[in-house]
Amino acid sequence: MADLYAQTHEDDRAAGTSAIRWEEPPEGPVLVLLDQTRLPAEEVELVCTDAPALVEAIRSLAVRGAPLLGIAGAYGVALAAARGFDVDDAAAALAAARPTAVNLSVGVRRARSAHQAALARTGDSRQAASAALAAARQLHQEDARASARMAEHGLALLDELLPGGGHRVLTHCNTGSLVSGGEGTAFAVALAAHRAGRLRRLWVDETRPLLQGARLTAYEAARNDMAYTLLTDNAAGSLFAAGEVDAVLIGADRIAADGSVANKVGSYPLAVLARYHHVPFIVVAPVTTVDRDTPDGGAIEVEQRPGYEVTEFVAPQAPVTGAGGGLPVAPLGTQAYNPAFDVTPPELVTAIVTEEGAVSPVTAKGLAELCARSRGTSAD
Repeated sequence: MADLYAQTHEDDRAAGTSAIRWEEPPEGPVLVLLDQTRLPAEEVELVCTDAPALVEAIRSLAVRGAPLLGIAGAYGVALAAARGFDVDDAAAALAAARPTAVNLSVGVRRARSAHQAALARTGDSRQAASAALAAARQLHQEDARASARMAEHGLALLDELLPGGGHRVLTHCNTGSLVSGGEGTAFAVALAAHRAGRLRRLWVDETRPLLQGARLTAYEAARNDMAYTLLTDNAAGSLFAAGEVDAVLIGADRIAADGSVANKVGSYPLAVLARYHHVPFIVVAPVTTVDRDTPDGGAIEVEQRPGYEVTEFVAPQAPVTGAGGGLPVAPLGTQAYNPAFDVTPPELVTAIVTEEGAVSPVTAKGLAELCARSRGTSAD
């Protein structure tokens, strides 16, 4: 049974509240998460004492974002091992919690493999649990380093494509420190441009239906003193038409072998708009988001979310009157189409930026070479 409870945090995130961390109080190890469903109204931490609690947090989007899901999945395996639960069962449940985000299964697999190897070598469950935790911590550290390198490569690409600075960047969903062991993916590039004095404006898509842009990206932009403006998703076209967008920067939850990109629903329309208006459309994601076992966009499983996320308006501290815990905005019984992601084909993507550099044009061969470079192997 899931054991999950909340605790408020007196200080703000600038004082050290992280999106995820491992703690070992006297009563046993726990995984502490910043509850992203409560932002920006309040900063509340969720304390997970077992894998089912973490699965619940992942499904509810209390913890979200491809890189952070990978980290969370690895820590979840370590938590099950340290608490004496069945590691294989925990790993299977965690990996299935959100099917589109490949980083989740990558993180789970990495910690589970470390646990299995240590158990086979030593026969000691405590040493195996320590190995799983070490793997999770290593992944956490690697993601922080990858974030910094993505920001560097992404800013270099922006400056190459848009010489002279004054970048006006449109982004979708949330890709900052809330989804990463570091400062994020696409947001980290915009933040690097801001710090270098080359960001004129960050356009923030609201990102319906759960408002990750309005609630989370605006929250992070404000905390970093960035010049930003929030817009409804369907206002993006008028911005392009007015010539107010110089580049689109988004993250990814899965990148297929051919370069097709699954990201928060609403990304594909932005790619179409960007192509029509001759604006660079740039995807920023770690190499772990590239899934060479998924051949193309048609093979990506797109998560379908509950209809009440569309038929009800859910926001922190809003009145709760609907079946899904929100304020109804549609007639009772209305059916809703609510995919969590859409898929952008590679021909609409100007470049994919990773910690290993950028791929442009986006091709299966270019991605394979980049992944091979990351592993230090041949692309063949």
